[in-house]
Amino acid sequence: MVDKIRADATAALDGLLFDGMTIMSGGFGLCGIPNVLIAALRDSGVKQLTVISNNAGVDGYGLGLLLETRQIAKMVSSYVGENKLFATQFLSGELQLEFNPQGTLAERIRAGGAGIPAFYTRTGVGTVIADGKDVREFDGELFVMERGLVADLALIHAHTADTEGNLIYRKTARNFNPMMATAAKVTVAQVENLVSTGTLDPDHIHTPGIYVKRLLAVPGVEKRIEQRTTRPRA
Repeated sequence: MVDKIRADATAALDGLLFDGMTIMSGGFGLCGIPNVLIAALRDSGVKQLTVISNNAGVDGYGLGLLLETRQIAKMVSSYVGENKLFATQFLSGELQLEFNPQGTLAERIRAGGAGIPAFYTRTGVGTVIADGKDVREFDGELFVMERGLVADLALIHAHTADTEGNLIYRKTARNFNPMMATAAKVTVAQVENLVSTGTLDPDHIHTPGIYVKRLLAVPGVEKRIEQRTTRPRA
């Protein structure tokens, strides 16, 4: 049996990083982001990264840490509206951006994980999204071709894992994490709860352990709320 568990985030990324690599980072907003692994990525000093993620975190947290250190050269994203530093770097030409409709981004990642090099979608036809891309007619409608996405490394967050790397996500954290786990050469998962193999109900597993190379236990990991909205007490 292969031992997938690593003692800390530095060990979890050891030997996997190089300048100019492409990394998928799970999460939606701040929900389900691999924040401990992102911090270790920052500390490694690796640079000129292409990062595929729905968003770029917020200032000072999540992927925002890598923007502060100028380690990201290009983002492939859908929504980046919560990060002022991202906007500053993009508008100054310091940071490249490949914008995607959110559903298209999700499908590009899913396609990459399924070994599908490209697909056609109606989303983006007649807009700048379609500029320079193949547009074809099917059944009287125009569709734009989008390429599947793959990465050198996927960093994901799960609620529970067994020692074989079988993963279960909790609620909204089951966003981009499952599809990213399938679309990279190596997947490293930080998990809140680590249990022995055979404990999990096979019907409840979202990501089979065959996709997961390394595991990092992060019990009690910090979970921030991006925009806290509460109702005043009566």
